[in-house]
Amino acid sequence: MILRSAALCLVLGAGPALAESTWDGLASSIWPDRALGDGSDVVAIDAPYRTEDDARTQVAAQVAAPPGLRIGEVTVVLDENPMPVSAVFTLAEPQERFFFDVTMRVNGPTPLHVVAETTDGRLWAAESFVKTSGQGACAAPPGTDPDLALATLGDMVLRVEDGVPGAGALDRLSRMQRRLDVELSHPSHSGMQRDQISLLYIPMRYVADLAIDLDGGNYVDVTGSISLSENPDLALSIPGNTQHVGVTMTDTDGTTTHAEARLPGY
Repeated sequence: MILRSAALCLVLGAGPALAESTWDGLASSIWPDRALGDGSDVVAIDAPYRTEDDARTQVAAQVAAPPGLRIGEVTVVLDENPMPVSAVFTLAEPQERFFFDVTMRVNGPTPLHVVAETTDGRLWAAESFVKTSGQGACAAPPGTDPDLALATLGDMVLRVEDGVPGAGALDRLSRMQRRLDVELSHPSHSGMQRDQISLLYIPMRYVADLAIDLDGGNYVDVTGSISLSENPDLALSIPGNTQHVGVTMTDTDGTTTHAEARLPGY
């Protein structure tokens, strides 16, 4: 676990030099000495062929564990982004099926990998490719004045809806789940953006962690990066019998905020 965490920190902070390496190099840095199996039957990626907005692109996936197994962790890698490891979902209670949808910056044309780890320790990798307009999203000017963004930093809106996307044999599991939407106010400064008045670089500050609790117990921890868009939206599947949701955001400056929602009918 210590080695895994150290490797993750190395990749998260490695910058463009590592981002330009091949997928094999990235994979061996993130999961040293571990084999990645074909995850085409485990992970279904939903991402655009070409982005409409490089700075705010939805990346989603449905992950279904092989029979008899459960999903323990899901890692999203945008190979050519400055921080390739873009998000990690670590499930405190492994699930048969997991869905996520998150808005991200895509810095340039890049392979997209989603890797799921099952409870038997195996890794399952699926791949897609995203083309962009070449705007360099990680260095694009913030959409909100940095000082004004501080006034609402960490504010969250939580919504829960019945059902998550499903297809074929997955429909039964889809009906047993709900969808949690988290709208988060945060500038997600990449450290590569310039203040449009002073032209000085804006210090890096992004969402480091979202801890999502269900009915008083930890459900999933989401590790963020500068790949998360400004004011990111996150959706994910939760068990259908959930009565109460709590979300705690911690950013790289140490700011912590919390939001809660009790589901109607409970």
